[in-house]
Amino acid sequence: MSFIDLFQKKRKYATIPSADRSVTRAGDGGDLLPEDKPKREIPEGLMNKCPKCAAIQFTKELDKNLKVCTTCGYHFKLSAVERIQMIMDEGRFFEYDAEMSSEDPLEFPDYVGKYRKAVDATGMNDAVITGEGTIGGFPVVVAVMSFDFMGGSLGSVVGEKITSAIEHAMQKQYPLIIFSTSGGARMQESILSLMQMAKTSAALAQFNEQGGLYISVITDPTFGGVSASFAMLGDFIIAEPGAAFGFTGKRVIEQTIRQKLPDNFQTAEFNLSHGQVDMVVVRKEMKNTLTRILDLHVVKGDLANGR
Repeated sequence: MSFIDLFQKKRKYATIPSADRSVTRAGDGGDLLPEDKPKREIPEGLMNKCPKCAAIQFTKELDKNLKVCTTCGYHFKLSAVERIQMIMDEGRFFEYDAEMSSEDPLEFPDYVGKYRKAVDATGMNDAVITGEGTIGGFPVVVAVMSFDFMGGSLGSVVGEKITSAIEHAMQKQYPLIIFSTSGGARMQESILSLMQMAKTSAALAQFNEQGGLYISVITDPTFGGVSASFAMLGDFIIAEPGAAFGFTGKRVIEQTIRQKLPDNFQTAEFNLSHGQVDMVVVRKEMKNTLTRILDLHVVKGDLANGR
């Protein structure tokens, strides 16, 4: 178990033309053309464009707003580390199974290369981080998935780490919170990936029998094997606004049934209206909502006894 250190990546820079757009005119002394003007450098990623409303925002302002568009409320994707910083008290988090990494059991073509590329790009060893900390002063075991690691795909290591987290929650008698995001099972691991659906579900059934509290938070997107297993087994199922989730994607369903589906099909709001989730919670209220749920269900005496 180790404490997560959060490092900022070195800034990259992009060159853009100067804002001075003067041009040469006859007899004006020969002003420089725009392409001859001195160029200035600005940090790459200074601005962000909202994929929903196309509003342009400063990255710093977007970060202050928890990566939620200030114009339309669109919730940008978060990495696992960003969500941990956002949701845990003081960002403090003690990680489980930090060194666990995937092998290539089926010798699937180019799996090792893709896996190593994801490790280098994200700084993670797989698509989930698990560990413990406190939320609103309540001790919890947390698993946070990250879509930027091979689409958050459910492989052997992801299933093992989540199962291990559930077992830690049982042993410590802590509430369990899982933040899900995934494109589905990891095809490079075939049946070994699909087995993780049964393994995590069985562990959650045992956790439930012991009276454990499990809160599932669904983020955009969550599909396939994850939605068909632990993501939909919570005592409370919460979704972020606009989060798309289901077993199979909308386009595949439309092609199969040859019918047009509603524009908001499979969104958090659509699923809420059809009884698939308990609530849709904006990111700014997520920590407060989790704290209220914990406050209602955690026995005060357990905290006094270190449980």
